[in-house]
Amino acid sequence: MTEPRRLRGHKATATCCIASRDKPGLVATSGEDGCICWFDMRCKDVKFVMDVSNEPISSLCFNSGNENIIYVSTGNEVKSFDVHMLADNSWKPLESYNYNKEEINQVTCNSRSSFLASADDGGEIKIIDIHQKRIFKTLRAGHTSICSSVQFIPWRPWEIVTGGLDSKFIIWDFSKGRPSKIVDFGLPDMRSGSNAGQCLNPAFVHSVKVPDVDMLDKIGKICVVARGDGVIDVINTESELTATKPKSSTKSRKGTQSKGSDGGVPDENGRKWLHLDYSLGGHTAAVSCVTFSLFGEKGKFLVSGGNDKLVKVWDCSRCLDSWQTGDTNELLHLNINLTKKVNWLCTTPAESDNLVVCDTTKLVKVYSVS
Repeated sequence: MTEPRRLRGHKATATCCIASRDKPGLVATSGEDGCICWFDMRCKDVKFVMDVSNEPISSLCFNSGNENIIYVSTGNEVKSFDVHMLADNSWKPLESYNYNKEEINQVTCNSRSSFLASADDGGEIKIIDIHQKRIFKTLRAGHTSICSSVQFIPWRPWEIVTGGLDSKFIIWDFSKGRPSKIVDFGLPDMRSGSNAGQCLNPAFVHSVKVPDVDMLDKIGKICVVARGDGVIDVINTESELTATKPKSSTKSRKGTQSKGSDGGVPDENGRKWLHLDYSLGGHTAAVSCVTFSLFGEKGKFLVSGGNDKLVKVWDCSRCLDSWQTGDTNELLHLNINLTKKVNWLCTTPAESDNLVVCDTTKLVKVYSVS
């Protein structure tokens, strides 16, 4: 891997990055300096910088139907901006939502551009109705600690997944305001069989990611969970929800048993998970971020970054094949060594400069993955 390209614009640590799907090469990054930097990968320098907050920005996302509108979480507030309407140095938000009581860790928009979800340090998730410009639901009594990550499930319009520092992964029905499924990675049976080389940190959930609609044909209805013990779990959400139907026993509601790196052999409830752990070339410290590739064949790769200063590119189709075959050889496509821990990463639809990494510095790194 050649030396990365470095993007300069932030005055403090870069916290998050998002890439346009409509305009390949357009990337927005946020930082602890309260700024959003816009980059065009065809150009050398930052296009423009939006100074939008006195507090660090924790998360960014585009409006799914209109990428001119972005949502920014800073402190306990979500702000929206129309990039085309912004005058020089006048970064006035379109809307500002102050529904979270505690600091927000992630904001995300659903595929229909009708709802936002913001997950906070109090373990609550606020669902915001974008059209009505008001709170729709508060999801609580699921997480007992910080809720670190949230994603809408595009093929289930009323459901989201969340992960938290209570080691829980939760599927919610946000129309009813309650969990449909809770998996506790902190339970002893969830950690049994983990590899001897695996780090012993708690299995906190730092990041969850579901594929976009245009990836479903390729990789199916899955969810990826990045854990504090260095394990990445690939979960079949549909079989998890099927297993929660009232017919199932209370035992099966606790979640599946970890089988280490067996490539997704079914547990006693017949469900399959894939554990990408140390024995398969995985991370040796907490995994901080996971995403799917937008370059080439969308969803072909799963990209993960961790506190072990590594970015790993996994071959999704091989991973999913291993569910059927049990063959776990060559699941890892590429290893990228960094000098700092990873805060966030994203991919772009371009053929080069297509992997953007925010580490614990103010310089954003860009790699080319083929």
